[in-house]
Amino acid sequence: MHEMLLGSGCTVEIEQQIGTRGKYPDFLVTRGDEQFVVEAIWTAENLNATGSSSLPPQVVDAIDRVPSPNFYVAYKVDSVGPTTPPQRRLRNELTRWLASLDPDQVTAEYEQKMPLPRHTWQEAGWRLSFEAIPRSPGRRGDPTSRTIGFHPSVWVADDSDRVLKAVRKKGRKYGDLALPFIVAVGNSAAFPENEDTESALYGTSVEYANHTGSTFGRNADGYWTAAQDQTHNRVSGVLTVDNPAPWTWAKKVPVLWQSPAPDSHPAPVLPTWETAQLVDIYIERQSAARLIHTSLGLPEHWPIGDAFPRRRPSTARVASMEMVYGFDLIRGFAPASE
Repeated sequence: MHEMLLGSGCTVEIEQQIGTRGKYPDFLVTRGDEQFVVEAIWTAENLNATGSSSLPPQVVDAIDRVPSPNFYVAYKVDSVGPTTPPQRRLRNELTRWLASLDPDQVTAEYEQKMPLPRHTWQEAGWRLSFEAIPRSPGRRGDPTSRTIGFHPSVWVADDSDRVLKAVRKKGRKYGDLALPFIVAVGNSAAFPENEDTESALYGTSVEYANHTGSTFGRNADGYWTAAQDQTHNRVSGVLTVDNPAPWTWAKKVPVLWQSPAPDSHPAPVLPTWETAQLVDIYIERQSAARLIHTSLGLPEHWPIGDAFPRRRPSTARVASMEMVYGFDLIRGFAPASE
């Protein structure tokens, strides 16, 4: 984050005392004639949540035997009932759901950043969540293949609550800063979804049915749309980067989610940031003006070179191994003196 700011032409002061609570946010940033504050936080998906051990083995086997030639499924145990759940009804319901999905359509929608299809099953006190993952074309068509693709230890849960907690924690820490304030979130998750961040910040989308059809709206459960907490207008924007790491720095484009509150200080936008904003009930996105690697001083295709280069062993190592094994490692045959 610090390098990105410097590479974007900003001057960065670290941990300056600012705000009505007398604390020290990470960065006070100056860019031209404007100043803003950036506070960073890392949030990681908890992979130690309820696991497959909570589900009886016979139920796991029943899910795995559901005929699904076009999809794998991931599942998560949301709540545990007092008795073993009825396997036949579970299998029948999953079979109908998976058969109703088109793998090519789901793949195309996922490439357009739409979430994968999800289904919830509830009975006898149990609540199981399922996600359908399209098989590659070459692996389709076998109804006897195993259906479970991911067990709960690596299943992606709804990240909206986790992101919401991270922003709340940092957003209320410094009081009134009298400057634009950006909370930067490093979002570590197995399969991060834009929809989860949208729900966390702008509220979950909802469909209302009426006599003329359906209308769409958003619940007042997002960081900026929750009417009960007006202090959230202190946060001008939330900058998210999914799974930042050395091998993704030149690929992962940060997204600045802008505050819809009219009394928030407008968040400045750096040229390597994508932007998202709430317009009515919809999200409008704007692509970055420059590629992210330009602000980090890295080649576009970083990291460069082979991932696992084959290296010839050192002369000293070859000599020591020949002494142990009596074998010429370079020429591939035993020395003539033997």
